Amino acid sequence: MSSCPGAARAAISARQTVVARLTTRVQKQRAGWQQGPAPQRQACGSSAAPAAAAARRQTVLAAAASKAATAPAASSTAATAQVVLTREQGKNRKLRKVLEGRGITCLELPMVETAAGPDRERLPEVLRSQAAEFDWVCITSPEGASVFLEGWRAAGRPAVRLAVVGEGTGRVFTAAAAEGVPQPEFVPTVANAEHFGPELPFVEGGSKRVLYPASKKASSELQSGLTARGFEVVRLTTYDTVPVTSLDANKLAAAKKAAVVTVGSPSAIKAWVQIVGEEATRRMHIACIGSTSARAALKLGLPEERIKFPAEPGVATWAAVVEECLAEAASA
Repeated sequence: MSSCPGAARAAISARQTVVARLTTRVQKQRAGWQQGPAPQRQACGSSAAPAAAAARRQTVLAAAASKAATAPAASSTAATAQVVLTREQGKNRKLRKVLEGRGITCLELPMVETAAGPDRERLPEVLRSQAAEFDWVCITSPEGASVFLEGWRAAGRPAVRLAVVGEGTGRVFTAAAAEGVPQPEFVPTVANAEHFGPELPFVEGGSKRVLYPASKKASSELQSGLTARGFEVVRLTTYDTVPVTSLDANKLAAAKKAAVVTVGSPSAIKAWVQIVGEEATRRMHIACIGSTSARAALKLGLPEERIKFPAEPGVATWAAVVEECLAEAASA
């Protein structure tokens, strides 16, 4: 029994070494940057689901697995898919269009879905009473943008100054520009929290207060970076990302045969391993949208050599990583 703590420490040390190697890869890939991103200070948070919700998910997954074993063969497209797309429903269209335009067959099988966060109902009240007090409202995902706009409309459309993590998030606002939705006034040079925090400008004569409507699972990277510079950050947990509770059995069976799985968030890779299984995942190549998702994959113990990500997030760079993964799978 006395050897267990030492073994645990050794395992943790080994995992930290792997994560450190990934960070070095990030730094080398980002040629032209003065300094690559530091390792995440903490893993993306996740709280245990309530027992009832967890039990329901296990029941759904067990039923899907049982159906997959006895169901008729999947459609020819699903059965021969090279790549699985795992983002939330409706968010895979752009990547799929690029990949299929290059002759790559895809299977869309969302692994996560959005749920309301504990502060979702509070957001309109905060905007109604305090919008003028914030120098910036920081938005870090398309889902966060959509949830924010719901609260902003409910609050009576107050004037706000928006900062968004990247172009994809900004497009949620530009798509609604005709209805008078506020438009982003700041985007960091690279679409991640490591650059967002250090680069957000101070507003002359401003309050240095920032409203940060965020996912329950968002890391503290942005918040810590802003606080270190003297900003006061008001963080509201407006939404959460949870594993899907409904799966198509035929698609699930076909997904396990694909060469590559694409991952757009730490939540997605965690759900993928939970649903598909570690054994099947270890046989596949994992094309991540960015370094944060790649670090999450490593922390799950997946093979480092099968995890790839682009130096700069974007649909085009992500598609290039998928092609690289397919080439390696074909040559194996």
